[in-house]
Amino acid sequence: MTSEQNPFQIAQQQFDTAAELLGLADGVHAILRVPQRELTVNFPVKLDNGSVKIFTGYRVQHNLSRGPVKGGIRYHPSVDINEVRALAMWMTWKCALVNIPYGGAKGGVVVEPRQLSLSELERLTRRFATEISILLGPERDIPAPDVNTNAQIMAWIMDTISMHRGYTVPAVITGKPIHVGGSLGRIEATGRGVSLMVREMARRMGRSLSGLRVVIQGFGNVGSTAALLLHQQGCKIVGIADASGGYVASHGLDIPTLRSYTDHNPYHQLDGYRGPGVERISGAELLELECDVLIPAALEKQLHRHNAERVRARLIVEGANGPTTPEADAILNERGIMVVPDILANAGGVVVSYFEWVQGLQSFFWDECNINEKLERILVGAFEQVWELAHARRLPLRTAAYLLAVQRVADANAIRGLYP
Repeated sequence: MTSEQNPFQIAQQQFDTAAELLGLADGVHAILRVPQRELTVNFPVKLDNGSVKIFTGYRVQHNLSRGPVKGGIRYHPSVDINEVRALAMWMTWKCALVNIPYGGAKGGVVVEPRQLSLSELERLTRRFATEISILLGPERDIPAPDVNTNAQIMAWIMDTISMHRGYTVPAVITGKPIHVGGSLGRIEATGRGVSLMVREMARRMGRSLSGLRVVIQGFGNVGSTAALLLHQQGCKIVGIADASGGYVASHGLDIPTLRSYTDHNPYHQLDGYRGPGVERISGAELLELECDVLIPAALEKQLHRHNAERVRARLIVEGANGPTTPEADAILNERGIMVVPDILANAGGVVVSYFEWVQGLQSFFWDECNINEKLERILVGAFEQVWELAHARRLPLRTAAYLLAVQRVADANAIRGLYP
């Protein structure tokens, strides 16, 4: 196997490793290795100039044994079925690891959303929601935001499904605006979870957060939130990258200023940013900067066999899904670089999505302090379980996390039995 594997092959390889260590029965192994349902849709959207364009979208449900499926919807030109399959599988393990009653799903549309007007984006969203509505429901499949989607897009999806039903269905989706049933703390949840994992690892490495040098690839919702929270706790964010390139400052970047800059940039990017002592480098160079903590918070397969030998971080905390290939994992492990895996490090988003779903079902809402306390308790508890198993069996953190997650899903399948 090479780093040219597609994301689904990588996800299957990670699962196979855990399945072998667990001694899963062949039948269970076969069931969990593939998605249960896949829907591909090709749908028309009328553009502002009156022309019609066909877009392709996907919704994949990996496993439903622990409850309804949960997973985001992304809008990106590189979306394909194998990426969505992988993301759905990773969601199954993520939900099981933090022990919330969901299976995994994922969706996506092949589109560059920045090339669409707001009205075109709304029409695309509503049509895609209609196409996949045969799968959606609070008790069946609950989407959420992902790459290039946000609370407004979730509101359009919720409204579309509600119009079909004839009544408001707030629990059909999470990541909505607060005014229509969203949860406090949801926007920051994934980045907050990443920052908690940095904190927990720093404690076990005997390090203080104060002065800890951090590099973050990605400055969207996850990366920028993690950057701000770590900055507020005394970390020195020495490097940031987004699609426009890398930005480094040995004395530490001014994260509040960077966030303000991207908030006012039409494309919400760092492109054009100038600051005292700030230098530009490529995104590839940023991954190889000397630092204490590297947080890849962009897309899949960013750390691979071609660059893993040059990574100079002591610790990697995966803010993105699937940023490290199995080959890179092996290299990093050999070099003594610990990796907090995606299914643990970025699980904060799905945990608070679960809270939002529960609040929507019961029409009773918690305050943000309560949300953040519950989030921290669940994530730190999951981290401690992974840490203890990893040390007891001398395993990488990813392998330990997969053993816990896959065993829970396999147990659920066994208890439910095989129908018919």
